[in-house]
Parts: sequence; C-alpha cells; structure tokens
Amino acid sequence: MLRIIFSFVVTLFLAIPLAWAQQGPSWIQIEAQPSLLKANERIRAYATQLQDLNGFALGNGWYGIALGPYDADDAQQILRRLRADRVIPGDSYIARSSDYQRQFWPVGSNALNQPVIEPIPEIGIVTQLPDNTAEIILPEPQQADETPAQARVAEQRLTREDRAELQTALKWAGFYGGTVDAAFGRGTRGSMARWQEASGYDATGIMTTGQRAELLGQYYAVLEGLDLQPVQNTETGIEIELPLGVVELTKYDPPFAHYGPKGDIDARILLISQTGDRTTLSGLYDIMQTLEIVPGDGPRALNKDSFTLIGESAFAISHTQAWLKDGEIKGFTLIWPAGDEERRARLLGIMQDSFKRIDGILDPAAGYEEAQNIDLISGLKIRKPAFSRSGFYVNDSGTVLTSAEFSNGCSRLTIDNDYTAELVAHDAELGLATLRPTETLAPRAYAAFQQDVPRLQSDIAVAGYSYGGVLGAPTMTFGQLADVKGLNGETHINRLALAALEGDAGGPVLDAGGGVVGMLLPQLTTGKQLPKGVSFATDAQTVQAFLSNAGISAETTTKNGALPAEQLTDQASNITVLVSCWEE
Repeated sequence: MLRIIFSFVVTLFLAIPLAWAQQGPSWIQIEAQPSLLKANERIRAYATQLQDLNGFALGNGWYGIALGPYDADDAQQILRRLRADRVIPGDSYIARSSDYQRQFWPVGSNALNQPVIEPIPEIGIVTQLPDNTAEIILPEPQQADETPAQARVAEQRLTREDRAELQTALKWAGFYGGTVDAAFGRGTRGSMARWQEASGYDATGIMTTGQRAELLGQYYAVLEGLDLQPVQNTETGIEIELPLGVVELTKYDPPFAHYGPKGDIDARILLISQTGDRTTLSGLYDIMQTLEIVPGDGPRALNKDSFTLIGESAFAISHTQAWLKDGEIKGFTLIWPAGDEERRARLLGIMQDSFKRIDGILDPAAGYEEAQNIDLISGLKIRKPAFSRSGFYVNDSGTVLTSAEFSNGCSRLTIDNDYTAELVAHDAELGLATLRPTETLAPRAYAAFQQDVPRLQSDIAVAGYSYGGVLGAPTMTFGQLADVKGLNGETHINRLALAALEGDAGGPVLDAGGGVVGMLLPQLTTGKQLPKGVSFATDAQTVQAFLSNAGISAETTTKNGALPAEQLTDQASNITVLVSCWEE
C-alpha cells in the first residue's frame, strides 16, 4: 500500500488572556450532531486527519466532537492554525470541560479527567504538502499465488453470493462505488485493479484466490471474536445469525428470548415472538419505547405491518425491528456499546440478512416466575427519569410553574411523561422555574392566583405527585398556614403545617376555595432536621412577579369561601402535572 511519510510543523503564535488559563483545560469543539449515529460517522471521518479526537454528549440529544484537552493558550493557537488551513470548520470554537457530559468516543475513555496534552511540533495533519517534504515509498512487489489465467478459472467457480460478497468488501475498502449486483463488469474490474495496485500486486483486474482471501480477511477482521453462528431458536420460531462469542441465551420472558453478555462486551440481544395483530404490534411499539434498553433519542417508525426503533445514548445504541405476518409478530433487538459503530453496523446487517421465520411461536407462559416487579416488563427495566416533581399550569398554552431543581443537569424535561418541555426561566434563590411544552398543549384548567393575603391558621392543601407518578394521578395533602414568613424572616415564604413528600415539591398550594396561594418548595437540605409536618412555599405575590418578569400573564382571583373537598380535589387535579428530569 502506498504510504506517504510527511511532516507538518505548526507555528505557535498569539497568546490569550490569563483568565482563560485559569479556567481549567480547554477544548476545540469542531462539530455537533443531533444523533449519536451521525456523530460516530463524522468522528471516524475526522480521525483520518486529526489527533486528540473525543466525542461527548452535550445534552438535549446533541453530541459534540472536540479536540483536546489542551492548555488554554495551546488550544487558541491550534484552533487558529486548523481553521486557517481549513482542516476544521470555520465556526469551531474553544470550549470548557463543563460544556460536556458523558464521553462516548473513544470507547471507555474519560478525557475530562485526564491532564492536558502537550502539543508536539508534528501533529499529523495533511493539508498541503510543501515541495521536497513528501517521500513516496512504493511497496515491494509481491508474488501472485496464481497466474491471471488460473485466477480467472478459480473466479468462475465463485457463486453469486461469493461475487456479491467480494463487491461488498471492495466497497467497504473504498475501491468500488457501484451497485452490489454480483456482476464483474468494467467497474468491478477497475476496483479490483485499484485494490491490487494499492496492495502491491500487479493490477490485472482479476483477483487471485489468495488476494480475495486477503481482502475478505480485512473485511471480516472487525468481526473477529464475535463467533457468529446460525441459531435456530425453535421456542421463538426464529432463525438468525448471532455473535455467540459475545452473548448467550439466559432466559425466556415473553414476548422475548433474552441473550445476555458473556464476555467483556456489554451487548444484549432479544428475539421477539408473539401472536397478535396490528393493534398488538402498535402496542408493542409503544411499550418498548418506555424500556431502559431503548433510549429516548433516535429515529423510529411504525408502519402498517412493521416497526423500527433506534435508541441512542452516550453509552449504547439499541436497534429493534419487528414484523407482523400471518398473525405472528417476530423480530429482534440488538443493544451494542456506543463508539463501536463499524462492528455494530456490520453485525446488524448480518442479523438482518439472516433473519428467518420458522415454525413456532413463544409460549406466553414460558419462563413465568412468581416474583413480579412494577418496574419490569418481560424482564426488562422500564426507563425511568433521574427524578420527578410536581408542577402546575399557569396559562392556557400549557406553561408550567415548578421547582428550580429542573434548571440544570437534565438532558430532557417532560410534562406528564407525554410532552417534551423546555426551560423558559428560573430563579434558584426563589426556587422557581417555568417550563414551556415544545408542542401544542391545551390544559383542561390552569391556576388562578389568590390576591387576598391568606389568614394565619387557615386551611390550605397541596396537590402533588407525592410518589413520583407511581399512582398515576396527583394526591391531596391538607394542612394549615402556620406563618406568612420563613424561619429567618423571609417575607416571600410561607410556612405550612403540612406533611409533604419529596415528589410534592413544585405543586400548587391552594386555599379552601381553590385559589393558588403559592408553590411548595423542596424540603430543606441544610443539614438541619425540622419537626415533622413543617413545609415551606413561595407565596403567590412572589410567584406572580416571577411570571411577569418572564413575560407570562397569570390569572388572578379574589374569591373566598370553601369548596367541597371533592370539588377542590378535582380542581387541583386538573391543573397539577408530573414534571420529570431525564438523563440520556
């Protein structure tokens, strides 16, 4: 193979302010992609030219590609040089470690905790080769194992599948751009000649038996150690090639046959098998999206008789396909570590090509166990948020007021698990945040803030998801207004004689007539142990001012009197929502 040996000296110039140098390692962010698949594809392209490449989750479903970590002044100088030479995009910029979350590339790395890299004069970037700086070394000629005539005779014994496989390998190696049609025409012959020339053989355009073996060996090298074998699982009625060097059958838990990891690669495979119709298929599609094995980000599609689910996170990629035929739903799921994209893609293609229906369907009672768990579906964990709190609608467009706990660290926010939301405004000191749904949402009702100052010892109630949404609806907790100020005399805080739980934080505090008199705050975390039944809320006037500053108009009321308990509960339930923080 031709090898170009070169050197490229980077001239260091320009310094940056000292303030940057005091802010820890610096990174050069060169690109961001909205999917892990695309980010892996782009990072592999950059890896042919750049060193010190890293891939990080950015949050909200985005993934960044960055160089580093460098000392601040080195980062600025390298950025200028690479942009000037057009090796990286012109909008690349300096980033800090705090901009990044989990690392997905290289696999297993944690560059956020490693020392800065000292740049060396030769950074291995091909831009333009100055005169007399490149030396081309041709490979030594290699002895062919067959003459062209012998190679042509051997070639005639190839099956159609063998020919298609060879074209696929040539395409993978970058020498063939045509259609894989198993026909050795002019394009295929030309690609063979180019591969031969690059590999040090005579460019005859007819590959010998040894040359074909060499190319296919290169093509399949990435699959070494997987021990791919055809599996005929009669319990599920599925025949498929599986990497038995990586996974093994562990259990049946309908509608799945579970294959768990058996080595160093954290991979899992599910075979899907159940009777059903299009409604069943649609239900399986919906249920699988709630599972931990299917991260929330990634493309997905439900068609008339099939579906595809792809979930992407910084740690893994999950690919599910299922098909309905003759009253039977069969398919598979492949879960593979992120950052190992070439091997995953190749394995996925083999599984797709080898998937075959045979007689049999998984018995719904197979592997039944007495032990049941509300957090499991067919032996698989339900995807759960990092934490959940309460909130309530404050206008007819679905804007939600909730706890400021949601102001950072969440890659995704949801309202009632069904609506994705974005942070509009927050005030950590007041403990308040507002969220806006990213799609149209028309609430059944929204809060009306009481304008009259509530009387001490008057009855109040808090509506909230006390148990993090387990019950599926908000609960009511009743108590009294103990004081109109906090323990340290804070005038914007009300003290309540009420035994609230962690999940109630962010919920509305209502008077006996249903008017909102404040928002419940999270329990104090100062290390002091308060007596039971002590809670705090930001008062209505402070909440209204916060909303007004965010450009949000709030409904008000001066109604007094008391509603029947059932009517008060219904009114509170209509405005209260479950707010969840997801880390994906």
